[in-house]
Amino acid sequence: MKSALAGCLWLWITLVIVGAFLYAPSAEGFIGESSRILFFHVPMAWVSFIAFMHAGVASILYLSKRHPRFDNSAAAAVEIGLVFCILATVTGSMWAKTMWGAFWNWDPRQTTIVMTLVFYAAYLALRGAVQDPERRATLSAAYAILGLVITPFFIFVLPRIGFTLHPDPVVNTEGTLKMESRMFQVLIASGLGFTVLYFWMHNLRCRVQALQERDEAELEPELGSMGSSMGNRHRSSDRSDEVVEARS
Repeated sequence: MKSALAGCLWLWITLVIVGAFLYAPSAEGFIGESSRILFFHVPMAWVSFIAFMHAGVASILYLSKRHPRFDNSAAAAVEIGLVFCILATVTGSMWAKTMWGAFWNWDPRQTTIVMTLVFYAAYLALRGAVQDPERRATLSAAYAILGLVITPFFIFVLPRIGFTLHPDPVVNTEGTLKMESRMFQVLIASGLGFTVLYFWMHNLRCRVQALQERDEAELEPELGSMGSSMGNRHRSSDRSDEVVEARS
């Protein structure tokens, strides 16, 4: 059943790729075929936002229930969210090179996505710096909950405060949709496919983490018994040396 669902997901994404290049037309006002990048750039940025919000919600659940699986879920969400955020940054830079003549222009949207990357990279740095598992989970949860406020501000508010070269969102400030219907269909299909892909990846990452923790828990008694066995060997060796010295 799971393999069938995974197959359907990959078929869906394949159809999205085909639709992006063969079904949807090029957008007016864009150089060449550069508008096709947006069928992937926008969903990747959207999924990174979903992932960071997911991390914040999982962190609230951790603080309320104190179950390690919610901490693992938050960490997995941030890890995968950073991957999609980096991909969104790269695809956006490719589009900027074609449209604006440079990969990086310090446009407000480019600047805020870098700020988002730095914010969540610091989350992973925090987790790596704290050794005690419970203290690490508590501090990480508080940080990720802060992200529930910081991330929407970076992504939706700050870029709209000043002038930007970035195109209008799919639904502009007037509340109207300015996009050809086939382009909109492919964009929505892409967003849905990448969202499902995120939750599939998140599920795999959490399962891998659970297996690693189970293996570590099973190894601890074995390592303890090995350590006591080695200690007994050292003590018996010391006694043997004492006997030899006494006889001599």
